[in-house]
Amino acid sequence: MDSGKSWRRLLVALLIALVANVGIWSVVVVLPSIEAEFNSSRGVAALPYTLTLLGFAIGNYFIGYLVDRFGVTKSLITASLLISANFLFCALSGSLFSIIFSHFFLGLGTAAGFGPLIADISHWFSKKRGIAVAIIASGNYLSGMIWSPVIAIILTSGDWREIYLILSLVISFVVIPLSFYLSEKPTEIRSAPNDIKNYLKTPKIAISGRQLQFFLGLAGVGCCIAMAMPQVHIVAYCVGLGYGPTVGAEMLSLMLACGVISRISFGICADRLGGLYTLILSSTLQMLSLFLFLPFNGMVSLYVVSAIFGLSQGGIVPSYTIVVREFLPAQEAGQRIGIVLMLTIFGMAIGGWMSGWIFDQTGSYQIAFLNGILWNVFNLAILVWLFNRLRKGYAAI
Repeated sequence: MDSGKSWRRLLVALLIALVANVGIWSVVVVLPSIEAEFNSSRGVAALPYTLTLLGFAIGNYFIGYLVDRFGVTKSLITASLLISANFLFCALSGSLFSIIFSHFFLGLGTAAGFGPLIADISHWFSKKRGIAVAIIASGNYLSGMIWSPVIAIILTSGDWREIYLILSLVISFVVIPLSFYLSEKPTEIRSAPNDIKNYLKTPKIAISGRQLQFFLGLAGVGCCIAMAMPQVHIVAYCVGLGYGPTVGAEMLSLMLACGVISRISFGICADRLGGLYTLILSSTLQMLSLFLFLPFNGMVSLYVVSAIFGLSQGGIVPSYTIVVREFLPAQEAGQRIGIVLMLTIFGMAIGGWMSGWIFDQTGSYQIAFLNGILWNVFNLAILVWLFNRLRKGYAAI
């Protein structure tokens, strides 16, 4: 653990994440082109993204389970073939329904670049586990920052089908070779599940593992419903204020860039304070930053608030992984982390829809921001309760 081999593995995993996560962002960029080609409504054209996100959420659990059973290399190869096949299928398909349906499986495979990689790298670090997990978790944001403008540039001289054909080849030729570098299993996974030494390493906490996983997942839904309000609706919010979509896109990009900084910073914090302390801290800061959207709606002030929000919330998702690794058996990490991250993604999906619905009912995003704050309070209530239970510590399950 924490060796040169660990850091080299982290670098390879990050490269895989940068490529594998393209499925989440490519569909966003090509959405207008699909809408124009099939002369569909905006709602129908947005369904590929909805199905991608749904597949991505389920994939974090399903592929995490495969990682626990068959190892990360076989799981990555399977997922990359699934991604490539569905990019190719979409590029050749003449049916909008088939394209929409195929994006579910595209998202399912894309999940291999998030939760399963996070779970795998958590086994290779002990003292620096927080920063390692944060770096891999940042791969999703970095992928969006890199691929979105590249795809947009290609789209100016080509069409979305050409882009999907290119991505089909890139996924297979990059992810599959790199995945073989991750074939070695760490010592704690090579050990038998009933190994007495391995058993003694796992803390005996005051609640059961299933209860801990359930409450972490419930907290994840709450924090990500809150997180979705600015991330999903900042562009629409700026359009409503008269600033235009370009300004909103710049604020979203700034938010994501600050999110990368935040994840790495909170990763360092997690190595010093532990996962649960860091999770409570980041969630509290996210809630406070959401309050800032209520009084400030000037263009310059929104840039500042967007940056503050990005810097506040980045520690939340990686910290769930740290808590799972601190209190639950290593052999179950892929599946356990996958379930929690799946629920956080469902929270993002629910929050994105809920904020839009509230806007439709009220004609304002002010109530939507307040709704996000209330869900954040719900998240913190669960986390504080868990903290009080876990700090009693090491009681019999």
